[in-house]
Amino acid sequence: MIIAIDGPAAAGKGTLAARLAKYYKLPYLDTGLLYRLVGKLMTERGQDPDDAAAASIVALNLDPAELNDPNLRGREAGEIASRVSVHAGVRAALLKFQRDFANQPGGAVLDGRDIGTVICPRADVKIYVTATPEVRAQRRTDELLAKGRTVRYRTILGEIKERDARDAGRRTAPLAQAPDAYLLDTSALNPEQAFQAAVAIVEKAKTAN
Repeated sequence: MIIAIDGPAAAGKGTLAARLAKYYKLPYLDTGLLYRLVGKLMTERGQDPDDAAAASIVALNLDPAELNDPNLRGREAGEIASRVSVHAGVRAALLKFQRDFANQPGGAVLDGRDIGTVICPRADVKIYVTATPEVRAQRRTDELLAKGRTVRYRTILGEIKERDARDAGRRTAPLAQAPDAYLLDTSALNPEQAFQAAVAIVEKAKTAN
């Protein structure tokens, strides 16, 4: 069973995907880490993340073992990832890795922004997880404050809106809800409620199939 989860930043899709993978005993891939790793490596090497050719070369030579780097979870890594992810060459370089992961025996859970539309268009279950920009900004602000970071809600809200526009407006594999994806709006849901709603969606899809 392949479960594809897409959605904008801070919608809760990563937490949801990880829980679904554990619940259904499936391997899990946060595809955003691939783009974060590309951006991190370029920054460390003094390269410009907006350089499409250089980014594509980095993407072609990624070491999957580096996906465990905790620094990839940071806010800055996410912003750079959004910049490198607009490059068609980067997305093409990472396509095979993601599809191979999804098509392993037994299936997998993947989350990102083009899983149901590009990476796994024939996934058994597709869920598009979203929430209002204001709710997502508040969640991210609370998360960073809890980690001792000094951040402002308005700044985070602006960054989220900019990232949404960049992700949805890119020419290659833009962020979009697949026509056959279930919409899960988590604006008014806590993590447990969102998880239960997602399980209900998966079970419904399994019955339909």
